[in-house]
Amino acid sequence: MTKEYLFAGFGGQGLLFSGKVLAYKGLIENKNVSWLPSYGPEMRGGTANCSVILSDDPVGAPIVLTPDVLVAMNNPSLDKYENAVRSGGVILVDSSLIERKVNRDDVSVYYVPATKLASDEGAPTLANMILMGKLLTVLGDYNEETVNKALEKCISARHADMKELNRKMMEIGKNYTE
Repeated sequence: MTKEYLFAGFGGQGLLFSGKVLAYKGLIENKNVSWLPSYGPEMRGGTANCSVILSDDPVGAPIVLTPDVLVAMNNPSLDKYENAVRSGGVILVDSSLIERKVNRDDVSVYYVPATKLASDEGAPTLANMILMGKLLTVLGDYNEETVNKALEKCISARHADMKELNRKMMEIGKNYTE
């Protein structure tokens, strides 16, 4: 079983971190993993995306051209990658930042006002974690133990005070219903 993910948006939205958490979760679950970040020269505010592949078999190439899952956090990313998603795939949209609807009917689409929800909690920079919580729930893959272990691995000692807030944001996403 192989699943390919693409997280896309602006630099500074935490997309590379989301991919890293997912990759570590895969490693903890003994999956073969590929994590490939990509960002424009502008860093914050420029384009950013992250490809993650989780597989029971060795991963041949880290490039994700036709993702099973797209997490889009801005209009340009949805415009660019919407049609690349495999038929039967999943698209998560931060509906706080993207007003348009997905134009396809052969994929499952979830609109989550992640940036608004995160802002309401006083943590506007953690919208990515709300989307991660929703994503893992939608895929039936939210395992609290492995999520917590992955967060432990990904959050540095310098930011240890952010662990609980990240967990809380993932819970908000997990429990969010449209």
